[in-house]
Formats: sequence, structure tokens, C-alpha cells
Amino acid sequence: MDNFRMDRSVVSKSTFEEADDHVTLYKDKTPLERLNHACFIINSIFNVTPNTKVDRKVTFARKHVK
Repeated sequence: MDNFRMDRSVVSKSTFEEADDHVTLYKDKTPLERLNHACFIINSIFNVTPNTKVDRKVTFARKHVK
């Protein structure tokens, strides 16, 4: 860990108000561009690609309590 350095070229400084103002970033985008951004964020959260097949083996079964 001694040679680990942060890449400062991707970091930007902003105030809390600027960072919280995500509405103006997407206001001038088309609905399709907004949808593409949302898909990108979801794919990055779940660490998948758009070409990843859905795992249909995962199922949940439970008994209903009467």
C-alpha cells in the first residue's frame, strides 16, 4: 500500500449545493439520455453489463401462514 496514489485528475471540488443540484445536470437531456444514464448507474451498482443474461435459477418460495 505504500505505492498507492489517488488519481487526482478525476476529482473535482464543489460545494454541497453544487453537488446536490443534480436536476440541472439532467434537465437539458432527452428522456432517452436520462434512461441511458439510469441504466448505466444500475449496471454499475450490480456489477453487470447490458449483455449479461438474467439468472433465472434464483427463486424464492415461502409458505403463507394461515
